[in-house]
Amino acid sequence: MEQSAQLLLQKRNLTFAKKGVGRGLLSGAAWGLDGVLMGMVLGLAPFTNNQSIFAAPLVGACLHDGFAALWLFIYNIINGKWRDYARTLKTRPAKMIMLAAILGGPIGMSGNLLGIYFAGASYTAAITAAYPAVGALLGSVFLKEKISRRLWFGIIMAIFGSFIVGFVPPNSSNYPHFYLGIGLAVVGALGWAVEGVLSTYGMDLVDSDIAIGIREATSFLVYIVVILPLVGGVSFRILTASLASPAGWYIAVVGLVGGTSFLSWYRAMNMTGVGRTMGLSVTFALWSVFFGWLLNNLQLAPNLIIGVVIIFLGTVLSLGNPKDLLNLKTR
Repeated sequence: MEQSAQLLLQKRNLTFAKKGVGRGLLSGAAWGLDGVLMGMVLGLAPFTNNQSIFAAPLVGACLHDGFAALWLFIYNIINGKWRDYARTLKTRPAKMIMLAAILGGPIGMSGNLLGIYFAGASYTAAITAAYPAVGALLGSVFLKEKISRRLWFGIIMAIFGSFIVGFVPPNSSNYPHFYLGIGLAVVGALGWAVEGVLSTYGMDLVDSDIAIGIREATSFLVYIVVILPLVGGVSFRILTASLASPAGWYIAVVGLVGGTSFLSWYRAMNMTGVGRTMGLSVTFALWSVFFGWLLNNLQLAPNLIIGVVIIFLGTVLSLGNPKDLLNLKTR
């Protein structure tokens, strides 16, 4: 009888883990699509405003996180969790999540979208896909986590892959500031890596659905109150014009895609483990290349393909034994 109960529990755990793997893959696919769609939207008026090369993508990032926060809030209302926002905000873990949101949103997301604006979605995705490896390195410094040889090898591979991606710019006049975009993508990867380290504490004590909702809302508020005013009046002119044009409302749809990715990411971590989830979600770099080719006629340069593959393999190595990532019974 006891053995039957154990077998039933193992079966349920396996089913739970399989669902987590599915959510991890969905997170990666949705984020890859998100980047490509944002790159396309930033090519539309009023984001083509030439008065400030930084204002347009930062306004896009602001709207993206704002709409993602709205979609997540609606989701939590439907699931009866909206009261948890106020209760959670009073706790110390929530403050850590808010600090992580500033690093992952205004810094990480801004670096990501500025990279997309100046270098293209696929090249930016290839660079930012190295953020888990960077996070592992930061974890060794600030959290005193030991780094194995395999982990060091993975980190070096991810950095080397990033170098290959940026070594030859795309053969197009569309990206005259290509290397600036690559540098900003590196900033995005660093922001997300630091966010991961800081949010580790908070995620243990806060419902994942509420945590990601707070994260997106905090990011949006920092954009509105701090980032856009620093850029100047042109940013608010673009913001107002975008909400009165189709482009701004396209971002509402992209925000839904991004919100789906964020929600799937945190759910997957609870269902199948952090390491396995990160190994699955970094496939967004590969998905970005696929969706860029499918929707935006991306030219698949050899250095882009090779760099993406090296970054992906390096990141997976930095997160754990590849055999463990495929073994659903290893939780």
